[in-house]
Amino acid sequence: MSIFKRFWLCLPICLAVAACDTDLERGLGGAATGAVVANVAGGSTLTGALIGGAAGVFCDDVGVC
Repeated sequence: MSIFKRFWLCLPICLAVAACDTDLERGLGGAATGAVVANVAGGSTLTGALIGGAAGVFCDDVGVC
């Protein structure tokens, strides 16, 4: 599968995560998104979930969200 097809498959998940309000919602959404993106990219699903969850929880603290 080409990288462009993978991008379009992951885009709706990323947009859904953008609507989260609390750290818990952002963490869960980030974990789910990270797991899916890692799986599609051929990486470790668990590592993707951990990185995505951490990014979701802390993005508000660093001013990204």
